[in-house]
Amino acid sequence: MSQKIQIPVLLTALAAIMLIYLLPANPGTTPLAPRTPAPAVAAAVYRFAVIGDYGSDSADEARVAALVAGWNPDFVITTGDNNYPNGAAGTIDRNIGKHYSSFIGNYNGQYGSGSPINRFWPSPGNHDWYSIECSSAGCDGPYLDYFTLPGNERYYGVDYGLVHLYALDSYAQEPDGVTAGSIQANWLQGELADSGACFDVIYFHHPPYSSGNHGSTEDMRWPFDGWGADIVLSGHEHSYERLDVAGMPYIVNGIGGKSLYDFTHVGDLPAGVTSVVRYNDNYGAMLITVTATTLTSQLFDYDGVLIDELVVESDCEDSPTATPTMTPTSENSPTVTPTTTPATAMPTPGVRRVVYLPSVAGNP
Repeated sequence: MSQKIQIPVLLTALAAIMLIYLLPANPGTTPLAPRTPAPAVAAAVYRFAVIGDYGSDSADEARVAALVAGWNPDFVITTGDNNYPNGAAGTIDRNIGKHYSSFIGNYNGQYGSGSPINRFWPSPGNHDWYSIECSSAGCDGPYLDYFTLPGNERYYGVDYGLVHLYALDSYAQEPDGVTAGSIQANWLQGELADSGACFDVIYFHHPPYSSGNHGSTEDMRWPFDGWGADIVLSGHEHSYERLDVAGMPYIVNGIGGKSLYDFTHVGDLPAGVTSVVRYNDNYGAMLITVTATTLTSQLFDYDGVLIDELVVESDCEDSPTATPTMTPTSENSPTVTPTTTPATAMPTPGVRRVVYLPSVAGNP
């Protein structure tokens, strides 16, 4: 397990003066001047989008989808609630495929031909679960039928070499449990222990810590940091919040297009957890750029305005590049390993440093 430390960012005097004019009077509001994503970094290995609570076929979902398409990311991950209102088969294609079919492998919907390989890695939310039924033989429903995902499709891993994704199922009815001692959590702990990735990204629907409308989901307070994760992403709240949990970044992102919620649990977080940034003025998506040494997370609203930015640094070496494939996996091994080209040694994890940049939108 690699050591993980946090280092502060010292602003120069000039940067501090600039912040005085950039930050709005009311924290959490839209920045005064539009900002757009910087050009792709030459050293970048992956650029991927994060969307959450989006699947409603609304005009706002369409605007967020256009923002994501303009980035031309390598893949998209979701923090749940992919298909409102009830996860039904009759709504799933227009809620998801209409806007993101170009990323979906084995796509059989009516909005184009899909992607030759899967580049869409969702996690299920409560609205997806409303049409899922489970028995001793397994689980079935529109969400599971629509996507082609590894393993049991409810939680799984995707190994890109440099970065390893872990989609979890945080819904209380998950057959393998949602507590830190569950079958699902034991699987994750083992996967993280065996990971050779520079960055291990965890994502699921219900936030362990939240100042939003629903508040925190205590069952999902797993020891992610101690197990080796580098960042934890969730949704459910139709807002954006970046939190510091004992030095580790947790981000809640549920502004993909359904609706926007107020922050009604401000001040309810436990000791050791700090709400660093809160935002609910507009819809948007996150762009995460990964190099051999950094993971940079940026939140943009659908007009391309930069709202928040975070950098996680790692002293990682010998990082491979990978081309994802839909390699079949067994039900008992929910991990897909993309083909690595060229064949190189797995990266050596290094020290993780979290660089907390000042929010463009301001602090809470």
